[in-house]
Amino acid sequence: MTAFWIIGLLVCALCGAPLFTIFGGLAVLLFGTVGIDPQAVIIEMYRLASAPTLIAIPLFTFAGFVLAESKSPVRLINLYRVLFGWMPGGLAIVAFIACAFFTSFNGASGVTIIALGGLLYSLLTNEHYTHKFSLGLITTGGSLGLLFPPSLPLILYAVVAQVNVDALFLAGILPGVLLIVLLSLFSIHAGVKVQRQPFRWALVWPALRDGAWILPLPVIILGGIYGGFFAASEAAAVTAFYVLIVHLFIYRDLNLWKDVPRIAAESMILVGGVLIILCCALGFMNYVVDEQIPMKIIELMRHYIHSKFAFLIYLNIFLLIVGCLMDIFSATVVVVPLIVPIAKEFGVNPLHLGIIFLMNLEIGYIHPPLGLNLFLSSIRFKRSIGEICIAVLPFLAVLLLALIIITYVPALSTWLPAVFGK
Repeated sequence: MTAFWIIGLLVCALCGAPLFTIFGGLAVLLFGTVGIDPQAVIIEMYRLASAPTLIAIPLFTFAGFVLAESKSPVRLINLYRVLFGWMPGGLAIVAFIACAFFTSFNGASGVTIIALGGLLYSLLTNEHYTHKFSLGLITTGGSLGLLFPPSLPLILYAVVAQVNVDALFLAGILPGVLLIVLLSLFSIHAGVKVQRQPFRWALVWPALRDGAWILPLPVIILGGIYGGFFAASEAAAVTAFYVLIVHLFIYRDLNLWKDVPRIAAESMILVGGVLIILCCALGFMNYVVDEQIPMKIIELMRHYIHSKFAFLIYLNIFLLIVGCLMDIFSATVVVVPLIVPIAKEFGVNPLHLGIIFLMNLEIGYIHPPLGLNLFLSSIRFKRSIGEICIAVLPFLAVLLLALIIITYVPALSTWLPAVFGK
């Protein structure tokens, strides 16, 4: 009967049943087979709900959606163009920085592609970047900010892996900067013969004044947390309040009665979807841990893998496959509890493991043929999946190079947390 019900759940999954129902059903079924009360799933949900870090997820997500729905993307892009447009590939660098900024706040690459895609594509092609390069850049940029605080996947990973979220915020900064630097160098090479905007001091002050209320956001978050003024959850509340006040009463981009309820509903639908999957999947993973499945995997791997170097190679290959097949939220709650004890056995720092994991899932967004961003860009720009896949290949090579560096230079992930004593 157990096999019958498991097959039934798999059939439901193939027919498009919501993911949380599959995880919840498996958890209840498997706990029942070993004589454990299915209330263990509910207990896990309660434990998650009482986690102090959890409140940061809806608040940061709401702030990111407010930024995306306002005119802030235009303000920041104008500012970055004034500052960097004179460089070879300057507009491409502007696009990467803008995408990283917005993805770090909304935590969902699809929002960035939809919010910034049309504007950036128009700017890039008007300055004579090729259509192929422009499509590849925007598709890649959609997931570029996932390593920067206060990214939703960073917080979710910290909750699932039970690591310090403040330390994980610091761990992602240098790898994220490395990623932007490598992509920028590639873009400079690609943009040497492209039209540039001359630098003019007269344009700097108006652009700075227009973006003055948005620029302090990273300082408020990181300075507040690491200056000891507030915790990550309190930083989320301050950020949401600040962003809302700025766009309602200073910039006046949004209407309190018309826009704010809609933005709140849209952002909380995303958060609700993530949390219900998280709750049910953690209940399922409790069974996996109780049955010591990670330990059995470790014992099996000891026969074939004898070094940390080899383990990291196989880990990256496995995570790249996962990144192509699962969205980042589902992958976090399903895969992380399995790999954490195995990585610990091979001496991988938990913060370093988190950045490797998120970097692989970030690449998974654009990895042909099933990366989510490929489909989003295909729909957004009305191009075939094949055309989008070809466009992202050079950027994918740069991301894979960055992954190798991040994997085998752990100091990139661990140095800043060590400096701040995290």
